[in-house]
Amino acid sequence: MRRGRTAIAVLLGTLMLVGCTTTASDGLHPDDERSGPGTARSGLSGEVTVFAAASLRTAFDDIAELFEQRHPQVDVKPIVYDGSSTLVTQLQEGARADVLATADERSMQLLVDSGLASDPQLFATNTLVVAVPAGNPGDVDSLDDLADVVTVLCAPEVPCGVASTTLLDAAGVQVTAASLEQNVTAVLEKVAAGEADAGLVYATDVIGDAAVDSFVPEGAADAVNRYPIVALDDADAAGIAFAEFVRGAEGQRVLHDLGFGAP
Repeated sequence: MRRGRTAIAVLLGTLMLVGCTTTASDGLHPDDERSGPGTARSGLSGEVTVFAAASLRTAFDDIAELFEQRHPQVDVKPIVYDGSSTLVTQLQEGARADVLATADERSMQLLVDSGLASDPQLFATNTLVVAVPAGNPGDVDSLDDLADVVTVLCAPEVPCGVASTTLLDAAGVQVTAASLEQNVTAVLEKVAAGEADAGLVYATDVIGDAAVDSFVPEGAADAVNRYPIVALDDADAAGIAFAEFVRGAEGQRVLHDLGFGAP
């Protein structure tokens, strides 16, 4: 099972090399380095409220700290993390945020269609792995095994659930999940606690987590999630700058170091 971590690293490295696959028809465009996003702006001040997909917690906490160091007069409020579809619903119902980062393009498009934001930009990619409790007590070695053990999945309406359905359907595996969670963090927590024999989570979630083992299932490269970010239409200069910072050199370095692929 430990060799699975090496395979994850190889897969993520491949995604970094070949990740720039967005077309103009998506309405979402990867960063053009010549545009210089992430460049420090003098005179920024105020507060920035960020909503972000649960799988971005470690990365965005680090990025927010860096951003505040570059802009001492800006206060990034504690970031709100949850499933992407949940965050979009909250914004549609009147919650206030300057920046939204989702784990899929579909959720972001729902926000755009609501008239709350426009022109989101891709900033990262991620892929799925099978996570099992350390030591793999359920002896799970393939996607097929998920049909025969206690398996936890993301709910089908959230990005990790969409990706999981894509992966399992392509493999012809039918899984009756013990529970369907609203974000990937909840899936990983149940696996780590031994409440499930296996779960499908993002590759970035298991890196450095001693409570779980993992492996890259066959077909994972065909179920890649692309992450867009946008400053909402009523965001001020500091919010716009934060979204640009994520896509800039320093933000991308943090994401790369944590295992995310290039957009």
